[in-house]
Amino acid sequence: MAHPSTQVPDRRSRPDLTALRILVVEDEDALALLIKYNLEAEGYRVECVTRGDEAEIRIAEGGLDLVVLDWMLPGVSGLEVCRRLRAREASRTLPVIMLTARGDEQERLRGLAIGADDYVVKPFSTPELMARVKALLRRAKPERISSRLSFGDVELDRETHRVMRSAREVHLGPTEFRLLEHLMEKPGRVHSRAQLLDAVWGSTAEIDERTVDVHVGRLRKALVQGDEPDPLRTVRGAGYSFDETFGKR
Repeated sequence: MAHPSTQVPDRRSRPDLTALRILVVEDEDALALLIKYNLEAEGYRVECVTRGDEAEIRIAEGGLDLVVLDWMLPGVSGLEVCRRLRAREASRTLPVIMLTARGDEQERLRGLAIGADDYVVKPFSTPELMARVKALLRRAKPERISSRLSFGDVELDRETHRVMRSAREVHLGPTEFRLLEHLMEKPGRVHSRAQLLDAVWGSTAEIDERTVDVHVGRLRKALVQGDEPDPLRTVRGAGYSFDETFGKR
């Protein structure tokens, strides 16, 4: 396997992918670390497990955007993990890249037939795997990969970290920017405070859910001036969303 460059890529040159979560299921510690290092250098959030049964538990918890899954695993094989996740409604469309030392055509066809979206044979080059991850996510989640999000007269540019409302630039702090980005990815979807804490601040953040209210208030103050309509919607007892009717009335 090719060794990755020790230089972390310049993230200013591409979309911010910090909300995209990838699960790496690999029982070779060195290989798992290599994959994790390179995915994180690309801006993804990465979790690693070493067993098939552990992978099933994590996948069932939800919140993942892609799984890099080794074929040969202790506990439950990667092939069986893939078969089971395709049988469940909640994970049926979750993108899966299968890693394996089995390179013959029949084995590749078997992996694809069971539900894998792509198939990478060991040893592989790290740039090849990164390219396959990006290509699969671009097909599966175009709204998460696009460098720009726009709805109504609000436009968010992930590359420049700028937000515009009509001809006016909206000045946001980094937390408010990530909050708006997350809400704009799925207009109309209501996100609970706990979900926003996890997505914007990270699952390890030890902060109160009321912090979300404070930052939503700051975001509203920056977005709305004068008689401009508010693109954010508060759903009492549920959370917040980016109004899907914004700009259509």
